[in-house]
Amino acid sequence: VQLQASGGGLVQPGGSLRLSCAASGSILSIMNMGWYRQAPGKQRELVASITTGGNIDYADSVKGRFTISRDNAKSTVYLQMNSLKPEDTAVYYCNAKITPYRRPEYDYWGQGTLVTVSS
Repeated sequence: VQLQASGGGLVQPGGSLRLSCAASGSILSIMNMGWYRQAPGKQRELVASITTGGNIDYADSVKGRFTISRDNAKSTVYLQMNSLKPEDTAVYYCNAKITPYRRPEYDYWGQGTLVTVSS
């Protein structure tokens, strides 16, 4: 089982980016999916999470600007980021609680994708 994230890059302040993260492998079920970020010199923090049923939580700093969604058929979670600010600059990691076939539930992480917001 692995998570493959994509969509990071360099964007000007006020711009938008969309991150994607697809789970693959022998998967029985996927529970919560989410996005975390880690800026230089700071701890990793939760950005947004979404349950299988669609319940969503956002960090206060991104409410109204970021939107998390998921496509259960594609085992993919998305993060639409609008009105980006320089303080959003960080490595973004996707996370998912996955139960593989014949194995216990485990917290999986993507490889991280860098988002840089700068003029």
